Amino acid sequence: MPVTSTLAIEADGLVKTFKDTRAVDGVDLEVPRGSVYGVLGPNGAGKTTTIKMLATLLRPDAGRARVLGRDIVGEADQVRGLVSLTGQLASVDDDLTGRENLVLLGRLLGYRPKDARVRAAELLAAFGLEDAAGRLVKNYSGGMRRRLDIAASIVVTPELMFLDEPTTGLDPRSRNQVWDIVRALVGEGTTVLLCSQYLDEADQLADRIAVIDHGRVIAEGTPGKLKASVGQGALHVRLLDPGRREEAAAILGPDIHREPDPAALTVPVAGADQASELVAALTASGLELASFSLAQPSLDEVFLALTGHPAEEEENAA
Repeated sequence: MPVTSTLAIEADGLVKTFKDTRAVDGVDLEVPRGSVYGVLGPNGAGKTTTIKMLATLLRPDAGRARVLGRDIVGEADQVRGLVSLTGQLASVDDDLTGRENLVLLGRLLGYRPKDARVRAAELLAAFGLEDAAGRLVKNYSGGMRRRLDIAASIVVTPELMFLDEPTTGLDPRSRNQVWDIVRALVGEGTTVLLCSQYLDEADQLADRIAVIDHGRVIAEGTPGKLKASVGQGALHVRLLDPGRREEAAAILGPDIHREPDPAALTVPVAGADQASELVAALTASGLELASFSLAQPSLDEVFLALTGHPAEEEENAA
């Protein structure tokens, strides 16, 4: 029977425990078809474990989920036939060329030899890898490997694609290339569930975002909605004298965020009037400013406001 739900993913109370660690602690998700949905959080938040359950690689200990209308436990084989998963590490063979990898996958997925070669050529051209098609993958750059890995995931174009940290370790140019590929896939109708710890990546790509911390969804909405949840703006100040930063922090209030730059501070504000009052208070105290600006809150600031710690604070992946 055809599945007509407008949701690509419906998850209700997913739980996964490893010994004494509750990696996923009751995750609910609703992902519309034909969209990029971001699952955002630091290493160790439970993102990868959630993806593995939805992709049928792990069986949930509690809760239920449907992917493209199919139950992830009772109809796992059907789910696997409709989705693809690109993890944090490349799944292609280092000792084959880019072309050989794609042809091999095409044959495994049922293409005839000629059709597999044609599909490989199409993907190599689409991903800007034609010049490297005959080179061994072990000689590819990180960005080239990631593009080939995503190409391998869509030899047969999936209805739903799980992308787990797709740009980890890539330089800015390669990250932008991967972002363009994701946009193109969605433009052709594929739904993308994007797990990332890079807040700017979610901001660039996602239509909606779920913020996960310690295995729970702590906020959900559009990037604009999440930014609005921490106020109308953020005041960024940079002092001429870094040695007086703590004095400035005391004036700006308890919600202050100390930036990596030892002279810089950020504080959420309700609007321009409050920002100007704080700047006036700093200058009245004899604190000289190198610069100041009022900006819409970044997703970094959203995460800090929601969790009380920066997104990069935790280091153990789950």
